[in-house]
Amino acid sequence: MERMERREFLKSLAGITAGLMVPAAPFALSGCSQSDRLGELLPLRMLGRTGEKVTMLGIGGWHIGGKMSETEAQAVIEGALEGGVRFFDTAQSYQKGESERRYGKFLTPKYRDEVFLMTKTAAKDAGTARKHLETSLKRLNTDHLDLWQVHAVQDAGDVDRRIEQGVFDVAMEAKASGKARYIGFTGHTSPSAHERVLEKTDMFESCQMPVNLLDPSYESFIERVLPTLTERNIGVLAMKTLSNGRFFGTDRKDGQEVKPALIPNRVSVAEAIHFVWSLPVSVLITGPDDRKQMAEKIQLARSFKAMDETRRQDLVNRVGDLAGNTVEYYKKLF
Repeated sequence: MERMERREFLKSLAGITAGLMVPAAPFALSGCSQSDRLGELLPLRMLGRTGEKVTMLGIGGWHIGGKMSETEAQAVIEGALEGGVRFFDTAQSYQKGESERRYGKFLTPKYRDEVFLMTKTAAKDAGTARKHLETSLKRLNTDHLDLWQVHAVQDAGDVDRRIEQGVFDVAMEAKASGKARYIGFTGHTSPSAHERVLEKTDMFESCQMPVNLLDPSYESFIERVLPTLTERNIGVLAMKTLSNGRFFGTDRKDGQEVKPALIPNRVSVAEAIHFVWSLPVSVLITGPDDRKQMAEKIQLARSFKAMDETRRQDLVNRVGDLAGNTVEYYKKLF
């Protein structure tokens, strides 16, 4: 199938995004959303062709295993659940498995049936990928994943090598065996890597990539990858929505200062986040530093109102002069 013309795609974004939203059950009270045994859920969106309904906000696992203590990690997980979040992201490589271990300790023992659990492998060969899968299942204290993703594809050559070394085959094996219900891929370095995956295969059901206000102005995943994902009905997982804190002028990982700060000098947090949800993404994955930040993102999800094309373009124009790999430090040219 040929890719949509960019202009046609941009004009159709509002309708495409609206189509992802899952209406409340017909028996629900007016103004109420879906709920489960833990309480009211955040609004749900369809995860592409999987048919799964997932909360529009998810937790990024790097932060769960990062600088916060175990006590704070548990508080963030519990706060997310109380706030209606049911999508949990992590990866085998995060803190040498600490993120997965914390989910296995604080999340899955009590809440496995209520959550959508995803992890990733950065393996370069089949043997390592199989080892990662078994290790992740053990750490996460579960017998299956809801989603397992080939992690951090860097460029076309990296994609080709992983295919040749059997990594994609192992992903298919994991799905066939039931150890992973769905499979996907991720990357933040260059849209060329995602383009290569989509050129080579249609096996994946999700794609995780940077989606933010600066992206359309430099090496854009939104412009180069999102149209094809939408065409193929592949679930889009948005990450780096605030460039790991660099929108605020300071990198949350290494403390590096980036000036001028986009927030609050150019845009607000709500504008930056609501811009992302106005695109056809299934889940915005956020990396909270503490329970307070988690609560702020939950409130932004509950207050979300879609932006039209004019509004989105205005925000992109406000920050476009800062485009490049200073704020979006993870992007590289190959």
